[in-house]
Amino acid sequence: MHFDIHPNPAPLPEADRVEAFKALGFGTLFTDHMVVIRWTEGRGWHSAQITARAPFPLDPATSVLHYAQEIFEGMKAYRQPGNRIVLFRPDENAGRFNASARRMAMPELPEEVFLDAVQKLVAQDAVWVPEGEGSLYLRPFMFASEAFLGVRPAREYIFCVIASPVGPYFKGGEKAVTIWASQAYTRAATGGTGAAKCGGNYAASLIAQAEASAHGCDQVVFLDAAERRWVEELGGMNVFFVFKDGSVITPPLTGTILPGITRKSLMQLASDAGTAIEERPYAFDQWQADAASGHLVEAFACGTAAVVAGIGKVRHDGGEFLIGDGQTGPVTRRLREALVSLQRGQSNDPYGWVRTIG
Repeated sequence: MHFDIHPNPAPLPEADRVEAFKALGFGTLFTDHMVVIRWTEGRGWHSAQITARAPFPLDPATSVLHYAQEIFEGMKAYRQPGNRIVLFRPDENAGRFNASARRMAMPELPEEVFLDAVQKLVAQDAVWVPEGEGSLYLRPFMFASEAFLGVRPAREYIFCVIASPVGPYFKGGEKAVTIWASQAYTRAATGGTGAAKCGGNYAASLIAQAEASAHGCDQVVFLDAAERRWVEELGGMNVFFVFKDGSVITPPLTGTILPGITRKSLMQLASDAGTAIEERPYAFDQWQADAASGHLVEAFACGTAAVVAGIGKVRHDGGEFLIGDGQTGPVTRRLREALVSLQRGQSNDPYGWVRTIG
């Protein structure tokens, strides 16, 4: 697909960008450009362009505002040694994006177009990719843009990619996080949209996240909707459990859990390092019992934004419990280091997961 390129006539001055990079947060600073591609029923995808980042003019009847047809992805670009800029497993993001589109009755975007759009934006805004521990967070998304009121799939959509230079998601560095086990709210049910990366899933999690914050916790973990027994995932991350014998388990993908790309990568890395890793259900009461007995020695959460974060303490309506010594454990650290070293070019990539821009 051909992309028309319209450079931003007023990019952020370099001095201002350098100053902003001194204290990178997460998701508050944005690059100069964005990608926009439109889809119209009967015509398909068209009018691809890279243009100055700017607001969208939206009619008050725009479909997404009423019926929430919207999906997105989260991925990162890294600056490796030698000033090489890379993406990590972008083909997985492209495939998951289309899986989300199918579930939300939206048009699929050819994977090669998705990849080309992301790579072109990173190349256009290459100066925005931080060095060191920072990265360029990429947000491809699509929403229903037709102006109408009626419950049916829209006939017009906009695909867009924006980018944000970011620092660590959690401010404590490698310090283990405290999570809140929500017993009042659930994230997804069988047959729902739990496996799709759509905004509605995150909207549904916000009240539970607010509940977690009120209890002094960094994140919320959800139990299944049917029995309120089985651990599923955090508000925006998958979860793993590490046992005294060195084995690792993670909840299975049954349609209510987002198939995380970081999750998939860690499972491969752990298995290749000789760790016994298994996907199977894990009950919340068993989690408490295993933590109390010392059978469970570590737990961690993972996702594109946070990468890997150890879980040190779990709070719930009935009290709280500590996992191991409450610190990030050695297995969690090893897996995080193995993943990050691949992403940042500090180790060889035998999997072909890293894709160079340019």
